[in-house]
Amino acid sequence: MDETVAQLGEFGLIDQLTARYPQGEEVLLGPGDDAAVIRAADGRVVATTDLLVEGRHFRRDWSSAYDVGRKAAAQNLADVAAMGAHPTALLVGLAAPPDLPVDWALGLAEGLRDECRRVGASVAGGDVVRGDAVTIAVTALGDLRGRPAVTRAGARPGDLVAVCGRLGYSAAGLAVLEHGLPETEYGAYVAAHRRPDPPYAAGPAAAGLGATALIDVSDGLLQDLGHVAHASGVAIVLDRAALAVPDAMARLAAECATDPLEWVLTGGEDHAMAATFPAGTALPADWRVIGRVAAGEGVTVDGRPWAGSGGWNHFA
Repeated sequence: MDETVAQLGEFGLIDQLTARYPQGEEVLLGPGDDAAVIRAADGRVVATTDLLVEGRHFRRDWSSAYDVGRKAAAQNLADVAAMGAHPTALLVGLAAPPDLPVDWALGLAEGLRDECRRVGASVAGGDVVRGDAVTIAVTALGDLRGRPAVTRAGARPGDLVAVCGRLGYSAAGLAVLEHGLPETEYGAYVAAHRRPDPPYAAGPAAAGLGATALIDVSDGLLQDLGHVAHASGVAIVLDRAALAVPDAMARLAAECATDPLEWVLTGGEDHAMAATFPAGTALPADWRVIGRVAAGEGVTVDGRPWAGSGGWNHFA
C-alpha cells in the first residue's frame, strides 16, 4: 500500500518536498527557517497569491499531481508576468487529508519546481497542514528590473488591443473531459486544461514595447478585458473576425453543441497576455491585434454586447 502523508508525518513530508526545490540566485535563504529571504535589487517586489481547491479547480481523477503543480505555479507566475515583471520565487501552502499518498504530494512538488524552471524562479518556502480536501495556496514574487509596473489602468482611446497566447483551449479541454470524449482526438485541448502554457516572456516584452495596460487571461477574455476597461475608464471593442477559432476546436464545439467563440471569449485558465498599445506600435509576430480602445465603457464584440456568459465567477 502506498505510504500516506499521515504515515510519513509533517516534518518528514516537508523534508521530502523541500529536497525537490533547488534555489535560484534570487533566493538568499530558502526553505528551513522561519521565512525565506529573496533578493529585491529593484527595491520593489511584485506579489500575488491564488488558491486551488480540489473539486473546484482540479480533480485528481482528471489531472495528475504533476499537472496540478504545473497549473498552480503557472497561474501565479502569469500574474507576475502580467505586471511586466520577471518572476523570482513562489511560497506554497498545502492542506492535505491524512490519507493523501506521499507520491501525490511529491508529484505536486515536482510540477511546481518544473514550471518555475521555465522562468528561472524558485519555490522558496511554504507550509503544510491537515485539511479535509487538497488545497494549494501559492504566493508568487517578482522583480520589475527598473521598469514601472504595467497596470490595468493605462489604456486610452485609440490604443490597439492585442493578445499573445492561446484562447479557449483550456475551456475546450474541460468540455472534452465533461462530455467523456476521446482524448486521442482532442489531446491538445485536454493538455491545455491540465497544464496551461502561459507566454511568460510576453509580459516583460509588452512592457518594453510600451504597453499602456496589461492583464493575463485567467477568467475569460471578456471578463479580464472588462477589468482593463473599468480600471482605465474606457470601452474596448473586439473584432470578431480577429478571434480565429481553430478547425479542431470548431469540430469539438459542434460535438458539444456549443459556440466555439464562447470558449475563446469566456474560457479562462489559458493565461494568454492581453495588452493595449499606442496606435502604430510595431508588434512582434506572436502578438495579434484583436480590437481597439474607444471612449465609453465596457467590452463589446463588433460594437455589440456579448449575449452569453461574461466569464468565470466563483460565486455565480
